[in-house]
Amino acid sequence: MANRKLLLAVCAAVFALVFVTGTVVTADAHKATYVTFSHPVGLPGVSLGSGTYVFEVVNPDTSGDVVRVLSRDRSISYFLGFTRAVARPNGMKRDSNVSLGESAAGVAPPITTWWPLNESIGREFVYRR
Repeated sequence: MANRKLLLAVCAAVFALVFVTGTVVTADAHKATYVTFSHPVGLPGVSLGSGTYVFEVVNPDTSGDVVRVLSRDRSISYFLGFTRAVARPNGMKRDSNVSLGESAAGVAPPITTWWPLNESIGREFVYRR
C-alpha cells in the first residue's frame, strides 16, 4: 500500500512537471508581448487606438511568419497576417518593441516592425503598395 502511494505521488509530480514545463515553452515560443501605445497606430488593413495590445507569433513551430495582434484581454483579434523576419538594428535597445513608419498629418503611423522583448529577430509587417 505504501509503495502504491509513493508510485502515485511520483507519477503526479512527473505529470505536474511536464505540464508546467510545456506551458512555459508554449508561452515563450509564441513570443507574446504586451505593447502599449499612447496614440493611434496602424497595421496592414487596420488602425489600433491608444491602449495595450498583445503581439504574438502564431506559427512558432514552422516559419514564424504569421503574427496576430489581440486586445489586452485576448477577446478581440485585430490583425492576423504574414510578416518577414528582420534583424534588430545595431544599437537598438533590446527593450524596444516596435518601429513606426512615416504617415501624413492626421493619419496613424504604421507599425513597420515588431520585435519580441529581448529578441534579435523581429517581424516586419507586409503592406500593400
